[in-house]
Formats: sequence, C-alpha cells, structure tokens
Amino acid sequence: MADSTTGRVWLLRASLSVLALGLAGIIALGVAPLSASPPDDTPGHGPPDGVPGPPGDAPGDLELGIEVLLDEELDRLEGQDVGIITNPTGVTRDLDHIVDELVAAEDEGDFEVTALYAPEHGIRGGAEAGDHVDSYIDERTGLEVHSLYGDTQRPTEEMLEDVDTLVFDIQDVGTRFYTYIWTMYYAMDAAGEYGKDFLVLDRPNPLGDETAGPVLDPDLSSFVGLREIPLQHGMTVGELAQLFDGEFIDYDVDVGVVEMNGYDPDNFDEYWDHLEWVLPSPNMPTQDTAFVYPGMGLMESVNYSEGRGTTKPFEFTGAPWLEDVEATELADELDSRDLQGVTFRPQFLTPSFSWYEDEMVGGVQVHVTDPHAFESVRTGIHMLDALFDLHDETVWREQDPDFWGTCDGPDDTCWIDQLSGDREVRWQLDDGVDPDEIVDGWQDDLVEFEDTAEAYRRY
Repeated sequence: MADSTTGRVWLLRASLSVLALGLAGIIALGVAPLSASPPDDTPGHGPPDGVPGPPGDAPGDLELGIEVLLDEELDRLEGQDVGIITNPTGVTRDLDHIVDELVAAEDEGDFEVTALYAPEHGIRGGAEAGDHVDSYIDERTGLEVHSLYGDTQRPTEEMLEDVDTLVFDIQDVGTRFYTYIWTMYYAMDAAGEYGKDFLVLDRPNPLGDETAGPVLDPDLSSFVGLREIPLQHGMTVGELAQLFDGEFIDYDVDVGVVEMNGYDPDNFDEYWDHLEWVLPSPNMPTQDTAFVYPGMGLMESVNYSEGRGTTKPFEFTGAPWLEDVEATELADELDSRDLQGVTFRPQFLTPSFSWYEDEMVGGVQVHVTDPHAFESVRTGIHMLDALFDLHDETVWREQDPDFWGTCDGPDDTCWIDQLSGDREVRWQLDDGVDPDEIVDGWQDDLVEFEDTAEAYRRY
C-alpha cells in the first residue's frame, strides 16, 4: 500500500495539470503532500515501476557503490577470495542483496566469495540492540557467517584466513554511536595487521555532510565511539574509511572506495524519495528516525523511555510520571526555546519492551518540519535540560535503582559521557549551564575536525 500511495504522490508532483488542482484536490484523493520527512508507513519510495524519474533530478540519478562495482568496477575483485561485511541494508536500488549479487557474479569477475561477517543485529537484522550475535552457516549460500558482535568485535586471523579482500557494504546513519562504523574500523585494522585488502561500497549519509556535537574525548573510547570524530560526523562510510586510514589506523591498510555516481550531500533529505529505506537496525525504521537520532539518542542516558518498544523509537521521549498536564508542559517548554526545523507534541505510548515495558508512558513526539534547519544534537541537549529543569524524578540512568552501574562522581564514566563523547556535557547540565552555551563550547573542535576531514571528502 505504501508503494501505491507514494507513486500517486510522485505523479501528483510531476504533473503540472494535477498540481493545478491545488491542495484541495490532493486532500480529496486522500494523499498527503510529500514532505522531506515522510511518515512511518510511507518511507519515501520512488516512482512506480515503469515510470521514469524526472529528468535532471540528481537524487534520481544516484548509483550506489554496490551498483557501480557490479556495472563498472568488478575487476577490482579479480583473482580474489572475498569476504563480505554487510547486513540487510547491503542492497541495490532493486533490493537485490550484495551477497546474492556477488555470488552470482563470481564467474564473470573471476573471484570467489568465501566468508561473511555479521555486525550488531546480524546479517539479516533480527537481533536487538546489544544482543550477542552468534556465528553460523548461511543457509542460502552455505557460507560461514563470522560474528563481529559476539565474542569479538574485531576479526581474528582465523576468521580472515580464507580471504584476500574484505568488502564492506552497510548503510550508516551518520551518528558516532551507531556501531557499524566501528565494525568497519576494527575490520580495517585487522585487515592491515593480517595483510588483507579492504574495499568500501559507498552509500549516502542520511544527514548530509553537516557536523555537530562534541568530538570524542579519547579517554571515553568505546564501541559507541572509538576514535575522535564528532557525534554527527557528516561523512559517508567511504569517506570515513579514508579518514580512519589516514588519521587513526597504524597498520598499512590497502583501502579502496567504490564511489557513488550522482551523489550530492546537499540533497540528503531527498534520496529516499528514490531509494527504499531498509531498516539498518530494528529501532531505525524510517529516515525520520535517522534525522532525530544524533540528539534524541542521548535520551538513553536518563531514566526515560527513548521510544524503544514503540512505533516511534527516538522520535518519542517519556516516562510514567508524565501525565497529560506534564506532557503538554514539556512540549510547550521545548517549543518556546526557538529550536529551528522542529516542533513538539504531547504523546502517550506503551512500550512493548525496553524501559517501562507494558506501562503507559507520557511524553513528547519530535516532529521534524525542516531537515535542513533542524539541529538534532542541539535539540537533544535542550531536551535533557528541560527534563532536568521540569521534573525532579529525572536522573542519569546509573543513578536509577532499576538500572545498572554507578555514576556517583564527576570523574566516573556515565552512559551520557560515552554517548556524548565528552564528560563536560554532563557536568554542564548538572550545573544548569544554558544548552546553547554547551553547544557553542564545542564549535572550535568541530572546525578543526572539518579542516582535517576536508582532505578525505569525495563529494
């Protein structure tokens, strides 16, 4: 049903005669105008089969790295035993999976796929956040799938013994604490140690090339942030791979990138009008989720639901002690803060798992009205400040008796520290520092990072 709805939307936008009917005609057809942030059940599909995209439309002309490899650069794998690091997002625009495509191309390209590697959530994407992923045999191909989110997050020498080249094809969402880029980092590091080549098939960054948030303090290095990049890093995975190689990895790694054709980061909000959004993980159901994730992912650090277990993960924040008056007050407070490209609405949801499972939770839903104006990390800092300001029940998760760990002193490491990448964020929020002052404090580091990143940008 989503395909036919979006098809009608595309035709309405493409036809001047239909547009002339005006908004009333659109409403009469029961179709909402297509926005930059499509609703959950309409994840920005392109025009129907057989209907060409509008001429000269750069997002419609996009060719993904996997497609460029198959169509133009298959000789990069010639004579190689190939391992593939991927998940459900490793697909062409026609939703053909990289594993099936490369196995089918073995004879043409004179190579052999010999192993698969599963990141967090697994090759097929069925594991929840933090769940151990086991190694197993892929039933479709008979290939062994080595887990990179189980006993080890870095490939061992034994895992790589039958591989000459590692191919990485996973859709990232542009946020430092999304773990797939660190799977790539560890795999690159291992490839360098054990003398393997590394090839990245590039994909769009759903957030474009804008950076935001603190640059990671290396003392806080973890699998939600291994190296010194911003919270919103503003790079494609191919660009990140080159930056990792040039700035951080000590081994001599032969890193290649199959670039996309027709990619412009300024069009970041339009690409999923032409691409299917394949869930990169169970709690990243739409591009809207990716828009809010850098800032709203910080809600994991307090004793509130961040929307896991609901239909609006990371677009919703709430707690059982927020009833109608409190939820409305929170929405009004956030709307009063002049945050650009976003509005807030009281919402009530019952999580089916995670925090406050089976309890009615009141809070707010984040509605992104203009992705180009919206500042996710700034919004997240304001949200945390408002929760602490309005509700005495608000504590860092480690201080909640139902949660794990301790975070008693300023020099301890709390979850907010690892997510934000800078203990000063917690210290300043605890001291009541204005959120905009907190945001302004990391701008010099962002400028320095952007100067470094410029040498590795490809688009």
